Amino acid sequence: MSYQGDFINGKFLKVEKADGNFKDTSPADLSDLIMTVPYSYAHVDQAVEAARKAYLPWARLGLEQRKKFLLRLKDAFENHKNEMADAIARDTGKPKWEALTEAAALASKIDITLNFSMDLIKEEHLANALPGVEGVTRHKSRGVMAVIGPFNFPAHLPNGHIIPALAAGNTVIFKPSEQTPFVGQWMAKCFEKAEFPPGVFNMIQGDGETGRKMVVHEHVDGILFTGSYEVGFKIKQDTLAHYWKILALEMGGKNTTVVWNDCEINKAIYESLVGSYLTTGQRCSGTSRIIVHDSVADEFTDRFYEAAKKLTIGHWSENPFMGPLINEAAVEKYIRFQEIAKREEAESLMRGKALDLKHKGFYVTPSINLVKKFDPKSVYQKSEIFGPNVAILKTSDFDEVLEVVNSTGYGLAMALFSKNETIYKQALLEAKVGILNLNRTTNGASSRLPFGGLGKSGNDRPSGGYAIQYCTVPVASLEDPTQFDSTKMLPGITFETK
Repeated sequence: MSYQGDFINGKFLKVEKADGNFKDTSPADLSDLIMTVPYSYAHVDQAVEAARKAYLPWARLGLEQRKKFLLRLKDAFENHKNEMADAIARDTGKPKWEALTEAAALASKIDITLNFSMDLIKEEHLANALPGVEGVTRHKSRGVMAVIGPFNFPAHLPNGHIIPALAAGNTVIFKPSEQTPFVGQWMAKCFEKAEFPPGVFNMIQGDGETGRKMVVHEHVDGILFTGSYEVGFKIKQDTLAHYWKILALEMGGKNTTVVWNDCEINKAIYESLVGSYLTTGQRCSGTSRIIVHDSVADEFTDRFYEAAKKLTIGHWSENPFMGPLINEAAVEKYIRFQEIAKREEAESLMRGKALDLKHKGFYVTPSINLVKKFDPKSVYQKSEIFGPNVAILKTSDFDEVLEVVNSTGYGLAMALFSKNETIYKQALLEAKVGILNLNRTTNGASSRLPFGGLGKSGNDRPSGGYAIQYCTVPVASLEDPTQFDSTKMLPGITFETK
């Protein structure tokens, strides 16, 4: 599929007067130019106006009517799963098997939203909220929602915002990452096939300024963002004067896996490999640090290292375990942090380097650094690298474990491999994270559960199964069925009743 344009008011529109353009080249094969994308800032206003006009008619339809369109979209996602997976693989470089998993999740999100999440905002009645007066809580849609997507899961993560927003009765403007515009175009193509009313879903391509113009637009009622802490922080700054707008900011992580002395070590090794290196480390919930109990540290480290050396790396069509990083800047950052770790006296057990493979792309090897001593001021130990690097630390003090977990300012995910219920309960209370997994790695999540973090990882608007809550606003009503009783008038009020 060639470049189609922005999807506004139910149809694709080519850019007539471009403010700029960028090339979409596959990071897995630099000879694979997918398309050139022009963008127009004027399209932001057009998309917002289309979404604004479509809002009330869409909201008035009610859930049962909106459900019909969402189920047609589900059919479109399922019918085009393979094409979507190819688009994801080409745009991100992730292996085809992983891209297929992401493509399959699009239809599943619709099922989960309609059959599970909607229960979280169902109408509630409270008898005698005041004496003789019934109280009712209802949730209504907010209006026009801007969804700004990331590159690492260019379909699944924005879809996690889009589907709940639409189900609740909002309209949507979606801006894909400029790293993955082809996937964004395929998303819009599926909406076109589902024949949603014009303006209910809109997609515009663009750069960072395009996103900023969406964020600060006076007729945008909410911003649903997944991406880096730095961009999320900028969105927060840009909307300080727009305090009424709902912000759901899903940002980065510096996540820790803890391997304790009573763990099932085979499982701990396997799950930690997946946590550290899946998606070439480009997951906000990926494992950045592994803290291992002294008694099992040598065995775990040796076996983890031997297994990491054997991970396959290559072009997405070859179905390796790891594909490339997203772009040249990501490779440079990854290599730079190898030097930072060395400067801060971490031992390089496995050095990360750029790879020259048959397909010329942004391929790197995984890496492991042994950290001799925890240092809360260490740049390496507290920075999100977003690449296939993991630091291994040793301790037998669980209080120190929690100090390390809470040291970076991020607070997304932690994993604990242990049978010890006492330390698990301690972690549940004291670890400043939004996700705590037991005997399972940090990454991967259920759409039926909340997904979000604390501190630099988010702003207490968890996505996943809870996304429906930030897509709505609760409305309280006191509903009084009784007749007027003049004997109950407050003192000082006198009027003639009839």
